[in-house]
Amino acid sequence: MTTSHELITILDRIIDGKKDKTDIALLRHWLENSSNKNLVQSAKYIVNTPDSNNIHIGDKIINEGINEETIAILRQIQEILQKISIETASQANSPISLISNISPPATNEKFVVITNAQTPLLPPPRIPAITKFEFEVVTIDTQGIETKRCFKQAESFIESLADGIVLEMVSIGSGKFQMGAPQDESESLEDERPQHIVTLKPFCMGKYPITQAQWRVIAKLPKVKSCLKLEPSCFKGDNLPVERVSWYDAHEFCERLSRETRRKYRLPSEAEWEYACRAQTSTPFHFGKIITINLGNYCGHNENIHTFYHQQTIEVGNFPANAFGLYDMHGLVWEWCDDYEHQDYQGAPLDGSAWLNDGNEEYRILRGGSWDSSPSCCRSASRFSEMASVTDSRFGFRIVCTLT
Repeated sequence: MTTSHELITILDRIIDGKKDKTDIALLRHWLENSSNKNLVQSAKYIVNTPDSNNIHIGDKIINEGINEETIAILRQIQEILQKISIETASQANSPISLISNISPPATNEKFVVITNAQTPLLPPPRIPAITKFEFEVVTIDTQGIETKRCFKQAESFIESLADGIVLEMVSIGSGKFQMGAPQDESESLEDERPQHIVTLKPFCMGKYPITQAQWRVIAKLPKVKSCLKLEPSCFKGDNLPVERVSWYDAHEFCERLSRETRRKYRLPSEAEWEYACRAQTSTPFHFGKIITINLGNYCGHNENIHTFYHQQTIEVGNFPANAFGLYDMHGLVWEWCDDYEHQDYQGAPLDGSAWLNDGNEEYRILRGGSWDSSPSCCRSASRFSEMASVTDSRFGFRIVCTLT
């Protein structure tokens, strides 16, 4: 007899490549004896040996390890079991007894049926409704005095999550920009050079860094590769950015969100991040040559009170957006990017993709500075790297999505 919780554990082991003969036998027995039509159909493609020369994915579980198609279907089964386990336990106030008696809803659109050498038959993701929003953009001079304030519009879509929580994704058009800092930029470093022209395709980026409320919703979903803490942050608040998350944590968040929405979410490349931050400007900050305490959360200075320092994160969206409609690109939290650590831009990709070779894979790039950073670290071109496993109250992230 195998309970739902035990079966979820078995699926975890199989997906993680830690299966044994007993796990495979239990999975085969459960699938072959399930009373649910969808599960019985799936069992044929997971555990049966084909009569023809084509190889079913079930043979790969036993003979060749595990492939992506197998992972996809096992994860969908795992999701169904998780939901059934939670719902049944809450109704009966007791553990579920027999998996073979459970019949997951046949209308669950996330359930996968796979045929030989085919892609999982998932419904395509809905096309999001694109809407326009208005925001203010500020420009300042070298004294920090506001010289211009205007209204702009940008396009975005809303990704609805559970518990009334949403993600706002801003559309960023294709274009070219000069990445990195010129020699004469104050406090710039050699790792920000050589400057080079990067050409990017359109993508969507989070209007804000991921908040703690958004994190909590996704962290409750079944794991893909690793577990996530529901409340990792040092500073607590639903609309504060999530922090104390490693690069691996941020990557896991993207994987779970992608599986939940059937849309591909990921961390930005370093080039995408800087392009989005600059928003067609070439100054050290998108609002001008300097940053002031009215325009970002960082370790700032004020002539009257000397040092102005929040000493922690604050709610997202407190300062004016850049010309693309993105908030909090300077300060607040360092934001993880996908790229490996490299000492400079020699040999960097010119197409906006993440730089995932010839560098230090154990270290990943962070951008934007934080609540604890000096002004120079908050510049558009400023780069920082840290071990991918490190968590810190200064480290958060925002996500990107490509709709085409």
